Amino acid sequence: MSRVRTRPAHPRLAVVAIATTVIVATNAYGAAARADDNPSVPPGTEATATAPVEVDANDPDLKLPDGATLASPKVLDIKSVVEDQSGEERREDTNADVTFALQAEVLFSKDSAKLSGEAKARISTIAEEIKTQNATKIRVFGFTDNLGSSAHGDVLSKQRANAVQEILDQELNDATITYEVRGYGEQYPIADNSTEAGRKKNRRVEVSFPRSES
Repeated sequence: MSRVRTRPAHPRLAVVAIATTVIVATNAYGAAARADDNPSVPPGTEATATAPVEVDANDPDLKLPDGATLASPKVLDIKSVVEDQSGEERREDTNADVTFALQAEVLFSKDSAKLSGEAKARISTIAEEIKTQNATKIRVFGFTDNLGSSAHGDVLSKQRANAVQEILDQELNDATITYEVRGYGEQYPIADNSTEAGRKKNRRVEVSFPRSES
């Protein structure tokens, strides 16, 4: 795996790009339409598709240890991550999807699902990117930290996801777009819940959609 850090074009943004290709030698791994059944999971937790790569194991130029065989080739997503210095907003791009993550503190008051004026401006920016990508399937997922009851976190995270989706629907005003809106509560943390800094990152709403194929 290779990790390349580049100097960001904007002084408040930090960019990390990761590109990975794996070949292993081994001897022996609009109306808002809401779907409430058979839920998907947050982007990044799905299995990676098998790479369309063929390698001739008998090629004389391919050097393998005695008894070793080739595992199935895999090509992992190319991912770039852009996060502002405060950590309030993060954008992740892969070759398949775009995901925006906004910390709850910049969207809502404590234990509330009512959006602030600043939140609506941030969501409007996401809506513009959705238009740029010509996306018609959008996922809006809410998450909390592990404080309080799990049941309360599930309800609050869903209410917050609903609030963000409603603004997106107003901004996009496109009947061909469908939405999947879910509240996952304390599931899928991205940071350590034992610290306030980690809990702050986990309290978030994520908006994801496919990248344009053009």
